[in-house]
Amino acid sequence: MPTPSDNRAQLLGPKPTASPFLIRLNQETNCRAFLQLIREEACRRLEAELASVFLLDQKKHELWFPLPEDGKYLRLDARLGLAGTCVSTGEIVNVSDVQSDDRFFSGIDLHTKRRTRTLLAVPLRLPTGEIFGVFEAVNKKGKDFSARDERRAQAFVEEISIPLQRFQRTEQLQHERQLLEEENVQLWKEVEGRFSTQKLIGNSLPMQRLVRVIDQIRDSSVDVLITGENGTGKELVAQAIHFSSPRGRNPFIAINCAALPDNLIESELFGIGRGTATGVDARIGKFVQANKGTLFLDEIGDLGLKAQAKILRVLEERIVVPVGERTPIPVNIRVLAATNTNLEDAIKNGTFREDLYYRLKVVHIQTPALREIAVDIQLLANYFLDRYCQEMNKPRKKIDSAAMRRLVECDWPGNMRQLGNEMKRLAVMVRGATIKEDMLDVAIKRSAQSPQKTISLDGRSLPAMLGEIEEQIIKDALVTCQFNQVRTAEHLGISRQGLIKKINRYHIRVKELRDEVYESL
Repeated sequence: MPTPSDNRAQLLGPKPTASPFLIRLNQETNCRAFLQLIREEACRRLEAELASVFLLDQKKHELWFPLPEDGKYLRLDARLGLAGTCVSTGEIVNVSDVQSDDRFFSGIDLHTKRRTRTLLAVPLRLPTGEIFGVFEAVNKKGKDFSARDERRAQAFVEEISIPLQRFQRTEQLQHERQLLEEENVQLWKEVEGRFSTQKLIGNSLPMQRLVRVIDQIRDSSVDVLITGENGTGKELVAQAIHFSSPRGRNPFIAINCAALPDNLIESELFGIGRGTATGVDARIGKFVQANKGTLFLDEIGDLGLKAQAKILRVLEERIVVPVGERTPIPVNIRVLAATNTNLEDAIKNGTFREDLYYRLKVVHIQTPALREIAVDIQLLANYFLDRYCQEMNKPRKKIDSAAMRRLVECDWPGNMRQLGNEMKRLAVMVRGATIKEDMLDVAIKRSAQSPQKTISLDGRSLPAMLGEIEEQIIKDALVTCQFNQVRTAEHLGISRQGLIKKINRYHIRVKELRDEVYESL
């Protein structure tokens, strides 16, 4: 005996099944194949030469074709053309002679390389009634598009509307992802450029040696000890090592050991488990945060012996145990350590572990004091001045010769940091375009004016002494200018011919000097 549900099913008839076309369309994930299916089915049903779908970009108010050609998408103003009329009115547009219709946008024919005769456009709508695109059929075979074709096109649009909406959302997400990836690539280029060895400015021999060492270790993961006075750019060197290495797109975690209280050092470095003490939440330590990247331990000479012992164990075993926990966490890190103290003296005094010192000192980099690279001061001063003028939107300034001479003669106890701060002050305080000697900080002028060491002639004549000094100046200038004689002559303020005469006078063997310099790098 038939049940009520059976009777109801007989009244309603069989459930509608999706057409083979719609099944294929819903299964297709390739953009080109998806649109080709729509094109072929539309041309078959409407007997058209060509069919297309244009999606509406609401933000830009443009219609765009979802397939790129030569890397570019066809985009049209949604207010123009017959498709634009369809969008603005929300009505079907059926034109039997396109070429005589003023609304027709002829650029479409240039793009498709076809001559459009007849055109049928139907708006694509969301369930809410909002238009999200236009379907177009072009050139009815042998005749015009009829009212029956309009009904067929409307039915076809309703059939493909939901798959098209899903497709549009997918394409939009992929497009946004592509934009984010491109933005990410650009940001990484800026980061890598900002912290590359190109930012280690200077042509002096010590700076060339520094850059050469960084270049030699960039592809390895060896630990590095960076030593040097305060303000010599130890962290900048560490960043250059990290961002030029294969780890460059993984974390660079920096921690100032001198700024950590003794009771927090272990939890900061190794982490701490939840409930280790009353009210304490779990926290990830710097070693784990730097996993797959680089950990920079600045002022490591200020660490206590207990923390030193634990760091040594991590470096040897590459595992971390958070405070209050028992489960070890493996870490894959590179450690760069820096200090301005003499660790060898600290070892003798019993304040630094000798085994940790040699574990860190796989590669040792010494950052030069500014007074040791005086030939770079002019280059550095101009770099800092231009940078701060640009950052603070100030007119570009130049340093006159007398002021530059004072800068070169200064001892710079604060090194690069002091020079940078002085250029920042001048960028803000000097209103004119030229920085003069009297505008410099009093301490800098006083340092530059301090009496120099007395030079002993040791029985040599004054001309012989001056000759030795001039010979050394020429050699230093050749090294600074990378043995380019034109640049060296300009640097010394003499002609190239004059430089050659002096090289011959002092029997300077340029090739041997160059080989000696490059072998030492």
